[in-house]
Amino acid sequence: MRLVPDHSLRSPRAAAIAALTVLALTAGPAQAQRDDQGLQLGCADDYFRLCIGVDPNSQDADRCMTRNRSKLSQKCRAAIGDYDRRTGGKSMQND
Repeated sequence: MRLVPDHSLRSPRAAAIAALTVLALTAGPAQAQRDDQGLQLGCADDYFRLCIGVDPNSQDADRCMTRNRSKLSQKCRAAIGDYDRRTGGKSMQND
């Protein structure tokens, strides 16, 4: 019998992906972005490439992704576009 909770599924990468979606690029509230699975999956690699070392739950992560907006992958841009279509946001309108 195990009395200690199993945290094996809580790797730093999994935690960052779950919290990611930090894009201040979208018009919706930051928490809604962080909870969006499409943005999490589409932009996780970009977060690790561009913003590693930044707390994914912080406004610093939002700023990092915004600052690196021109370097976002096509996969992340597509996820942002899909998020915008679903929420009425205008994240990438200037790109």
